[in-house]
Amino acid sequence: MSKIVTGIDVGTYHVKVVIAESTDPHQPPRILGTGYAESRGLKQGYILSGQEVSRSIAAAVAQASKAAHVKVKRAYIGIGGIGLDEAFSRGEAVVERGDSEITDRDIPRAIAASEKALAPSAILNRKIIHTIPLRFAVDGVKVMGGSPAGMKGMRIAVETLFITCLERHVTDLVAAVEDAGIEVEDIVASPIAASFVALTKMQKRVGCVLANIGSETLSIAVFEDTTPISIKVFPIGAGNVTNEIALGLRISPEDAEQLKQGAVLGAPFPKKKIDDIIAKKVSEMFKLIESHLKKIGKDELLPAGIILTGGGSLIQSVSDLAKAALRLPARTASLAEGAATKMQLKDGSWAVAYGLTIWGFTSGGDLEHHEDPSMGELVKNLWRWFKKFLP
Repeated sequence: MSKIVTGIDVGTYHVKVVIAESTDPHQPPRILGTGYAESRGLKQGYILSGQEVSRSIAAAVAQASKAAHVKVKRAYIGIGGIGLDEAFSRGEAVVERGDSEITDRDIPRAIAASEKALAPSAILNRKIIHTIPLRFAVDGVKVMGGSPAGMKGMRIAVETLFITCLERHVTDLVAAVEDAGIEVEDIVASPIAASFVALTKMQKRVGCVLANIGSETLSIAVFEDTTPISIKVFPIGAGNVTNEIALGLRISPEDAEQLKQGAVLGAPFPKKKIDDIIAKKVSEMFKLIESHLKKIGKDELLPAGIILTGGGSLIQSVSDLAKAALRLPARTASLAEGAATKMQLKDGSWAVAYGLTIWGFTSGGDLEHHEDPSMGELVKNLWRWFKKFLP
């Protein structure tokens, strides 16, 4: 039986919408229609005018709906911007069964304990978007190979990554989508959504960093052993490169944008000067990434290197600049190699929107966990997320 899912990527520069259909869980979803509109009312991911954002969303959805011949009532929404952040915590739970065997009931209780152990400052005015178990231990001994279910012990511990966002930003985004006449199915961090499309299983397993270069923000997600282990957003993007070219050459931002993409304009602008301006600004971005990788102890330790996506990944020579700055393999994401095989997407800037549809097709299925009724929806969501990253 076929299922249709819509993904909406509300970026600072464009709103992108993908409507996809899935008839076979072992095959990538088939794209039925896409749509985009110029974003208005946003800055660095923050909503300044909910009405303008809502109109942009409605326009992009209408275009995709017309192409797909499908009326969009519900959608999965990507959330990005500098409001995204990460927090880490550790929690423990006593194993319930008398024979000390760890069951599916114990794992969510340990994860919930790690949430309760979060520092108050980490969640002040913030909403938890994703809860990702990173490492488990049973009676102080690290668990190798994922889930500890079936093992025996007295206590189970878990180190957890929480991806958070400013609560006001989440509320404003949901309101803007609903004002466009669309029900929000789920909110997904944009770097995580993009990873479903832009990264292969091999890249996630051996270790890599996915960098999404947007118009006003640069977001990264670091993966190791198939799991996201860190996420960060910086307030700099491809628009900063455009502005630098415009100032350096004293030309309009429109002409600067074309030069950034490698266009040859009528006026004789020295290519070396253009290249130097681009290299300086783009290198600043990668220095920020390098500093974060050093902070988490992963600099020069990600064999699959850095994979670039987003509109800024189209900047000329960006891969070479990334390789030089980070001393890692670097490449621009090729959607043809990931989950979007044979899909008609123009470039990597569509990775988030299409990734949201994949999230929609997979997040609710294969839930084999018998939850503790007292834990309710929280437990269901925690376990559902964890199972996505099991090998």
